[in-house]
Amino acid sequence: MPTTNCHTPILISGATGLVGSYLIRFLFQQGYRNIRAMRRSTSDLSLVGNAAQDVEWVEGDVLDPLFLEDAMQGVSIVFHCAALVSFEARLAPALFRTNVEGTANMVNAALEAGIDQFIHVSSVAALGRSRNKQTITEETPWERSPWLTNYAISKFQGEQEVWRGEAEGLSVSILNPSIILGGGDWERGPSRFFPLIGKGWRLYPMGNSGFVDVRDVVHLLVLLMEEHKTGRRYIANAGHLSYRAFFAQIARQLEQRPPDIPVRPWMSGIAWRLSSLFTRLSGRRPFLTRETARQSGRTCYYDNSRSLEELAFSYRPLAETIMETAALYQQFRQPSPSSPALSLPFEPQT
Repeated sequence: MPTTNCHTPILISGATGLVGSYLIRFLFQQGYRNIRAMRRSTSDLSLVGNAAQDVEWVEGDVLDPLFLEDAMQGVSIVFHCAALVSFEARLAPALFRTNVEGTANMVNAALEAGIDQFIHVSSVAALGRSRNKQTITEETPWERSPWLTNYAISKFQGEQEVWRGEAEGLSVSILNPSIILGGGDWERGPSRFFPLIGKGWRLYPMGNSGFVDVRDVVHLLVLLMEEHKTGRRYIANAGHLSYRAFFAQIARQLEQRPPDIPVRPWMSGIAWRLSSLFTRLSGRRPFLTRETARQSGRTCYYDNSRSLEELAFSYRPLAETIMETAALYQQFRQPSPSSPALSLPFEPQT
């Protein structure tokens, strides 16, 4: 039975990122109005869209405990969406500061403030995995493995802080999304695949992965709040595609030739080294790193049955997600004077 109403005070960390911005717009669409959101003074609010004017913004970040204590005053629900996602070795210290220390700070502030519910956005990367186990559930035991990335370890350790908060009396729930697809930020994360393939990218990794629409992710987060699914974690995954099939679907939507050169294991070592060299020469963030080259050749399956059964949830088809994300990218790439300005899903219309 829902325990929240449209006046429930809500705080969102990571509010200007992909998940946080979609969450803000979805909450407004569902009638919630008492929303406070965290940002830095330099944050770009473009992903939040028209909803930004109706948010109570507070400036600071998860590494400042005193700021967090103030930010949580008068709040009932916390959505912790802030995280650093990177597979660059040089950013490993920052990963652990943000994803572990920052989460610990959030949990401590929530305990101090007496928050009613703490909902943490994690990742399937934080779930247990091994070289021989391909199907992963919420109960798959965590074990050290050469297949783990620094990002995965940081998200796992961040989850341990959340469960520690539960042991100290905090009501918590965790969502573990697979690769999140959504439009709006074409320079970071999986959204980078769309401009890359739109420019004629020819390579594809040999592995596969799970994918989920960002709209489904935020819908699930709100369900966790409304149904008060405390002490539970849920995999958010709409389905699986090989990278070849995923790239081909993007290429078809963008009217490009599908990538047709497989990146075999012996090639990936050369590819990430060339990418690293290009990064040093150009100063741009690498598209491929040692960790992403190794991970993209793997085959993993994520069992979403808990979200289907306990939350009675229905995911958008991946083909629909790819088609609609590609349409947003096309609108961004080739804006027409006669067409309306880019409007992201869930954005309140003015």
